[in-house]
Amino acid sequence: MTRHCFSCGREWISAHLPGRRDACEGCNTDLRCCRNCIHYDQIVAHQCRERRAEPVDEKDHNNYCEYFDFARRNYQKIERSEGEISREDAAKEAMRKLLGD
Repeated sequence: MTRHCFSCGREWISAHLPGRRDACEGCNTDLRCCRNCIHYDQIVAHQCRERRAEPVDEKDHNNYCEYFDFARRNYQKIERSEGEISREDAAKEAMRKLLGD
């Protein structure tokens, strides 16, 4: 299990936690963000298991959360089969249909 970027999987090899301005060298994604935190959980309220933490709107951007701790996990690249669309794209398409765009 390693500490790595949630987006591209590049390993964080430094001994200290990433700072607010640290970005992944592989994809330039913010490292000190909810998606890299041990408390991040898509199922719970505000996608955070730390009840004392302030809600954060953009989970993949840096923030000032004082409860951040870089998660150690195995990187799993999400691959979609041909023709399969993401949940986000499906929601956008439904919104376009609803608004008549």
